Amino acid sequence: MTTTTSPATAADSFARHLTTPTPPPEDKPWAAQSLAVGAAGTALFHIERARSGTGTWQQAHTWIKSAVATEVSAADTSGLYLGAPAVAFMLDCAVTSEVPRYQDALSAMDGHITKLAHRRADAAETRMSSGRPASFHEYDIFYGLAGIGAYLLRRAPTGHAMERVLTHLVRLTLPTRDQGYGELPGWWVAHHPDLTPSTVPDGHANFGAAHGITGPLLLLARALRQGVTVDGHEDAIDTILGWLDAWRQDGPAGRWWPEHLHLGELRAGLPAQTSPARPSWCYGTPGIARAGQLAAIARHDTVRQHLYETAMARCLTDPGQLSTIADTGLCHGWAGIYQTAWRAAQDAATPALCAALVGLAEALTRHAHPSPDPGLLQGDAGTALALTTAAHDAVPTSGWDACLLID
Repeated sequence: MTTTTSPATAADSFARHLTTPTPPPEDKPWAAQSLAVGAAGTALFHIERARSGTGTWQQAHTWIKSAVATEVSAADTSGLYLGAPAVAFMLDCAVTSEVPRYQDALSAMDGHITKLAHRRADAAETRMSSGRPASFHEYDIFYGLAGIGAYLLRRAPTGHAMERVLTHLVRLTLPTRDQGYGELPGWWVAHHPDLTPSTVPDGHANFGAAHGITGPLLLLARALRQGVTVDGHEDAIDTILGWLDAWRQDGPAGRWWPEHLHLGELRAGLPAQTSPARPSWCYGTPGIARAGQLAAIARHDTVRQHLYETAMARCLTDPGQLSTIADTGLCHGWAGIYQTAWRAAQDAATPALCAALVGLAEALTRHAHPSPDPGLLQGDAGTALALTTAAHDAVPTSGWDACLLID
């Protein structure tokens, strides 16, 4: 089955749907500053259209103003997807060399984000020194140091804040011993995947790009490719790649990785998960394989690069796995799968990923329909941005997908 609607036509339809931002709930004024669900994330779609000439800066500015209508937070709870880093990422996507709009506001915010990065690195070091396990919010892409590092890699890659972020992520790969349970990965967290507290001896090690160790791997690999490194950088990448090697599963539909491991699974050397999770950027094979591919490229490891590219291609052409995709969003839907695969295909040494893009673009377009959710991560803005990539078959002019660390 094919669709008669092109990705460009579908993206235009979303643009007409996403015209006017609605104020955030009175009890959640910060929601506008959310890259995931707020105006800051939806603005990225209109910024991309304005920069590519398919939309106007007036449209983009309407959403940008909505995102900064209330005081922007640089509190310790902020991260790439909320508060000052989210707003700054939005503004950085809008700045061009020809017309440096928003540059003054962006420069002012850089100082706040640098201070935030240092405070978060201080807190992470204190946590390590105490022997307590980590949490997602320490290191993940959404709110942790990997996400803050993604912003710094764009704006201040050689700064001391970037160095501290990378240094902590390197330390995170060193094993630790916890509460008498023996050696654990340094990224072991003491809560469940849904962030609810776990009781001793629970906790888990997470594999996903959104909250797991492949998020830091994405940042470490991208930094290494740019020549931004710290002591132990390559060893840290190799440690994570070794972990992924050890827990790789082989099945009829190709190689895959568990979403997470609890203590009993770690000790038994066998995951409870018996089949691949649904394909996704956040937890599934596409996100993990993109991280592995980028790391292999950064380490000049052609064998591993082929392994990860093949794993992603097999996943994205397997009807059984594709049948589990239930939405079009970036996080765990068609949009995130397409954008991740498109980025991987540009770096691929084998043609299978490029060949898979045609079917993925058709599926994305066929399933894409405007919804009540205008957000980036699970709503219309993310779907529309992936459609825009499919329409132009070109690198996003704004570099918006750096917020997924797949670029």
